[in-house]
Amino acid sequence: MTREGIWAEVNEIFRDVFDDPAITVDERTTAADIEDWDSLEHINLIAALEHQFGMKFTMGQVVSMKNVGEMVDIIVNAVG
Repeated sequence: MTREGIWAEVNEIFRDVFDDPAITVDERTTAADIEDWDSLEHINLIAALEHQFGMKFTMGQVVSMKNVGEMVDIIVNAVG
Protein backbone atom coordinates (compact mmCIF):
# COMPACT_ATOMS: atom_id res chain seq x y z
CA MET A 1 0.00 0.00 0.00
CA THR A 2 1.28 3.46 -0.86
CA ARG A 3 1.68 6.27 1.64
CA GLU A 4 -1.00 8.18 -0.27
CA GLY A 5 -3.36 5.22 0.02
CA ILE A 6 -2.73 5.03 3.74
CA TRP A 7 -3.48 8.75 4.10
CA ALA A 8 -6.76 8.32 2.20
CA GLU A 9 -7.80 5.49 4.53
CA VAL A 10 -6.67 7.38 7.65
CA ASN A 11 -8.81 10.35 6.62
CA GLU A 12 -11.82 8.07 6.14
CA ILE A 13 -11.26 6.51 9.57
CA PHE A 14 -11.09 9.95 11.20
CA ARG A 15 -14.35 10.91 9.48
CA ASP A 16 -16.01 7.71 10.70
CA VAL A 17 -14.70 7.82 14.27
CA PHE A 18 -15.58 11.49 14.76
CA ASP A 19 -18.76 11.27 12.67
CA ASP A 20 -17.74 14.32 10.64
CA PRO A 21 -17.46 14.02 6.84
CA ALA A 22 -15.66 17.37 6.67
CA ILE A 23 -12.59 16.27 8.67
CA THR A 24 -9.33 16.20 6.73
CA VAL A 25 -6.15 15.46 8.66
CA ASP A 26 -2.57 16.14 7.62
CA GLU A 27 0.96 15.65 8.96
CA ARG A 28 0.56 18.30 11.68
CA THR A 29 -2.99 17.57 12.88
CA THR A 30 -3.21 17.01 16.65
CA ALA A 31 -6.00 16.29 19.11
CA ALA A 32 -6.23 20.03 19.77
CA ASP A 33 -7.34 20.53 16.16
CA ILE A 34 -10.40 18.24 16.37
CA GLU A 35 -13.06 19.30 18.85
CA ASP A 36 -14.27 15.85 19.92
CA TRP A 37 -10.83 14.20 20.11
CA ASP A 38 -10.66 13.24 23.76
CA SER A 39 -9.10 10.22 25.47
CA LEU A 40 -12.06 7.93 24.75
CA GLU A 41 -12.15 8.88 21.07
CA HIS A 42 -8.38 8.39 20.95
CA ILE A 43 -8.88 4.77 22.03
CA ASN A 44 -11.63 4.33 19.42
CA LEU A 45 -9.38 5.87 16.77
CA ILE A 46 -6.42 3.61 17.62
CA ALA A 47 -8.67 0.53 17.57
CA ALA A 48 -10.14 1.51 14.19
CA LEU A 49 -6.69 2.12 12.70
CA GLU A 50 -5.36 -1.19 14.03
CA HIS A 51 -8.35 -3.04 12.62
CA GLN A 52 -8.17 -1.34 9.21
CA PHE A 53 -4.45 -1.87 8.74
CA GLY A 54 -4.11 -5.23 10.51
CA MET A 55 -1.45 -3.99 12.91
CA LYS A 56 -1.02 -3.06 16.56
CA PHE A 57 0.42 0.09 18.07
CA THR A 58 2.62 -0.43 21.12
CA MET A 59 1.72 1.47 24.28
CA GLY A 60 4.93 3.47 23.84
CA GLN A 61 3.89 4.48 20.33
CA VAL A 62 0.41 5.48 21.47
CA VAL A 63 1.65 7.77 24.23
CA SER A 64 4.52 9.28 22.25
CA MET A 65 2.69 10.25 19.03
CA LYS A 66 2.64 14.03 18.71
CA ASN A 67 0.54 14.32 15.56
CA VAL A 68 -1.21 12.37 12.81
CA GLY A 69 1.96 12.42 10.69
CA GLU A 70 3.75 10.33 13.32
CA MET A 71 0.74 8.02 13.47
CA VAL A 72 0.90 7.49 9.70
CA ASP A 73 4.68 6.90 9.87
CA ILE A 74 4.08 4.07 12.33
CA ILE A 75 1.39 2.58 10.09
CA VAL A 76 3.64 2.82 7.00
CA ASN A 77 6.43 1.03 8.85
CA ALA A 78 4.05 -1.66 10.08
CA VAL A 79 2.30 -2.43 6.78
CA GLY A 80 4.93 -1.37 4.27
